[in-house]
Amino acid sequence: MLPSLTTIISRLRLKQLRLLIALDEFGSLHKAAESIAITQPGATKALHEIESTLGSTLFERTSKGLEANDLGRCVIRYARLIHTDVAHLREEMLGILQGHGGRLSIGVIMGAVPSLVESLARLRVKQPQLSFEIVEDTSARLLTLLDEGRLDLAICRTSVSKRPAAYDCRYRDQEPLIVVAHPLHPLAAHADLSLSDLADSRWVVFPVNMPMRLTLEREFREADLSFPLYPIETSSTFTTLSLLLQDPNLVAVMPLDVAQMAVDHGMLVQLPLELTSRSEPYEIVTRHGVALTVPTQLLIDELTALPPGHSPV
Repeated sequence: MLPSLTTIISRLRLKQLRLLIALDEFGSLHKAAESIAITQPGATKALHEIESTLGSTLFERTSKGLEANDLGRCVIRYARLIHTDVAHLREEMLGILQGHGGRLSIGVIMGAVPSLVESLARLRVKQPQLSFEIVEDTSARLLTLLDEGRLDLAICRTSVSKRPAAYDCRYRDQEPLIVVAHPLHPLAAHADLSLSDLADSRWVVFPVNMPMRLTLEREFREADLSFPLYPIETSSTFTTLSLLLQDPNLVAVMPLDVAQMAVDHGMLVQLPLELTSRSEPYEIVTRHGVALTVPTQLLIDELTALPPGHSPV
């Protein structure tokens, strides 16, 4: 029977987790023990204690040595996460003790990447010893990581959450959307297009129920058109760009700021079609009731500062 969380927390030790990682890397008790500076009998005893604590066998003996089973691979994955978190803890503590630096974990949706990059550039000049982790994903996934404490802040949309009151939100911004395609797309040279001209095209779209997908669906609905058949669904910027570069017949909706670099370098073209719908604004999101670290507040200040020539939304 799987032991309770209290039992696991009270009995599991960090050095045991280090042993699991070493066993995964070396497949040998002797080499794993040597790598973390304990004796082989000590490693054997520690592995027995881990399996006893978790109530399950984690490794199988094979001709190649010790190999993790399904449960073992699960435990090792979390052992690596915990080890990384402890390393980040030390890094952040060191920055605090030295009066500078620290670590910041940031989640961001595709359309907000350019704004984040500009803000980080300014912050890095002021705080060169800050280190950053940037996670690009969907709003739903980013909010989950924020809930778990794996992100300090997220730039996304809280409308996808069933409990938006769990977050503090600042500064709403909208993504201007454009339709893009390969420069050799059959309609690339046209001076003016309507959505009906692209109704039969193959589209690269965001997955169902994501805000960008809902915006495009509304655009087709208001034009009294059926949504395109057989779309390619992805939330990845790189995948969208790669697909458009590979197939001149594909089209996609992308945030202007994200597509601008590819358009400026001639990799993509903006098709002459003006969308009437606006994307849902995204926000700077932190957990409600959780005190902000100094680096988090510094980044929020940069994100909410208005660059020259910009005006409030």
